[in-house]
Amino acid sequence: MESFFLYAAVFVVAILYSSVGHGGASGYLAVLALASFPKETAVTSALCLNILVSSIAFLTFQKAGYFRWGLIWPFLLGSVPAAYVGSISKISSPAYSIFLALALCLAALRMWMDFPRKISGEIYFRPHLVVAFAVGAVIGWISGAVGIGGGVFLSPLLLVLGWADVKQTSAASACFILFNSFVALGGHLSQVSDVVILDWIPLVTAAFMGGWLGSQMGAGYFSHLALRRVLGVVLWIAGLKLVYSAF
Repeated sequence: MESFFLYAAVFVVAILYSSVGHGGASGYLAVLALASFPKETAVTSALCLNILVSSIAFLTFQKAGYFRWGLIWPFLLGSVPAAYVGSISKISSPAYSIFLALALCLAALRMWMDFPRKISGEIYFRPHLVVAFAVGAVIGWISGAVGIGGGVFLSPLLLVLGWADVKQTSAASACFILFNSFVALGGHLSQVSDVVILDWIPLVTAAFMGGWLGSQMGAGYFSHLALRRVLGVVLWIAGLKLVYSAF
């Protein structure tokens, strides 16, 4: 019965995260942390699922015509090497809990945000190359250290600062998450001799089905804001629990 709830939670997380172009690593980590799984098992499993779901989300949003390579590559230039450095960095358990709690709270914020669709003729400004590189590097290091892809940090910036519309942000975030998750997974695997990744078939099935369904809805016109806000509350609770446990 506990396994059923775990797989169901992964399915729901994959649906709601992929609908906004995210892979769901912070959500998977929250689920696994609440289920008391060991850190490295949770991180490697979450990153593997992150790669799967962000790949589906990226292909879906890219096929729908929302992906802009010119928007995301400066961020990737800074984030990819920083994500690897972060993944091999040694951070204390309290620091890890705080970073993950921050990621969960930002993910919750993104789930609550409801931006209007792009208005015809509206212009979005691209960030300066140096700014994008620096932002990418900071996000990459934190993401690599925690074991996520970084979309929860990047997408609010793209939206709030007017660098992209909602759909472009989802497409860019999915690409950003995919690259960072690959290098972060390699770094984490290089630091441990024996990592147990959770049962693959049911987890992958749940994540694949949720990722496909959520990205299809996100690339279309289905908002399901109420469901996203319910997940946001859950993520806030998980984040507060981590902060409490850190002290």
